[in-house]
Amino acid sequence: MGLTMLTCDRVTTGYGRISVVHDVSLTVPTGAMMAVLGRNGAGKTTLLRAVLGLLPLRGGTITFEGTELTRMRTHQRIRRGMAYVPQGQQSFGLLTARENLRLVADRYGAAGARRLGESLDLFPALPGLLGRRAGLLSNGQRQQLAIARALITGPALLVLDEPTEGLRPSVAAEIQAAIAATISERRMSVLMVEQHVGFALDHADAYLVLANGRVVSSGQGGSEAARAVRSALAS
Repeated sequence: MGLTMLTCDRVTTGYGRISVVHDVSLTVPTGAMMAVLGRNGAGKTTLLRAVLGLLPLRGGTITFEGTELTRMRTHQRIRRGMAYVPQGQQSFGLLTARENLRLVADRYGAAGARRLGESLDLFPALPGLLGRRAGLLSNGQRQQLAIARALITGPALLVLDEPTEGLRPSVAAEIQAAIAATISERRMSVLMVEQHVGFALDHADAYLVLANGRVVSSGQGGSEAARAVRSALAS
């Protein structure tokens, strides 16, 4: 680690006239994971959307690999090395799983083909589902497909919004293992909203807890942080 991948400095953003996130600061080092925790409505997804440029800032700055992003559009941020997997296991339902992946891989030529293979290696169930329409896959399979598709872009920063929400424990464990393996093998950084506190703290290098759009707790990851996090979530 050491080098900084992403910095949010006193970020304030929201919808319409309403500010939802207030003065939030965080740093994601290169090759590290930052977990954002909080109850429903705390502002977690809003913060991620601001990082991707899907919401304008009302205050503060966002810096990615040393470049200030405030006036940069979403597609420009993606080109610079961000990838986003939103909630909801999003895919093109009428296309097969293979077609969903090839839509991205074909843009990157040989590198895309290599990354496609690497992404399939992370999710052993996916190769057997490539000929099936994405809309017919289970929630867990679609989530694996969405993450695999994002990884094909070769991101420096992977932004994940509730990657294990509503999934069976066994499927959630597969996704958790794939995320952890990707960080260690590719030196990729991850900014992740996650409801499973145990997983978030076991794998994250750092965390912050939001309540009413403000940071109420932050610190280093690890199982010892669980008590502080659960106390902040309960308050």
